[in-house]
Amino acid sequence: MGKIILASSSPRRADILKQHNIIFEVLPSPYQEDHSVTDFSYSFVESLAYNKANALAPLLNEPAKVIGADTVVVLDGKILGKPHDYNEAFDMLKKLSGRKHKVVTSIAVIDTASGKGKIRSVTSVVEFEKLTDEQIDFYIKTFKPYDKAGSYGIQEMPEGYIKHYEGSLENIIGLCAEKVIEML
Repeated sequence: MGKIILASSSPRRADILKQHNIIFEVLPSPYQEDHSVTDFSYSFVESLAYNKANALAPLLNEPAKVIGADTVVVLDGKILGKPHDYNEAFDMLKKLSGRKHKVVTSIAVIDTASGKGKIRSVTSVVEFEKLTDEQIDFYIKTFKPYDKAGSYGIQEMPEGYIKHYEGSLENIIGLCAEKVIEML
C-alpha cells in the first residue's frame, strides 16, 4: 500500500488510526484553514480536508497516501468551530444544550504516485442533555476544550451530558477509521 501520512496534528485522529493498527506517520499540513465561513455545506468541509492533504502531498519525497480531514459541528445550518476563549466555549455549549446537532468529518486521501484523490464525508448526530450553567462551567474548566469543534470532545464528556448519539463514535471524535480504511 505504500507509506501513509496523516496530515494532521490531532492526537485524537492519530489514536483512532493506531487503534485500527494502521501504520502511518504524522506530518501536519501547512494549509491555513479559512475560519470566516459559518454557513455549513459539505463542499466547504470537503474542500478543507482536500486542501490539507493537497498542501502536504507535493512536499513529500516518496510515494505516499496522504490523509487530510476536517471535523465540524453543525447546529441550525451553522458551523460551530473551535472556541477562542471561555466565553465562546460557554456560549457554544449553551446553544447545544438540550438539542440535537450534526458532526461532519470530511476525509480526503491523495495518492502522490498517481495524483488521484478521493473525498468522503461521514455524518453523525449528537443530542445533549439539558445542561445547567454549572455543568457547562465545570466541563470547560476541567477539560479546556479550546482545540475542539463545538467546544467539546464526546470521549471526555462526563456522565449526564450526552443524551444520545447516532452514527460513528469515531467520526464524532474526529475520524471514521472504517471510512479511511475503505478509501485507502
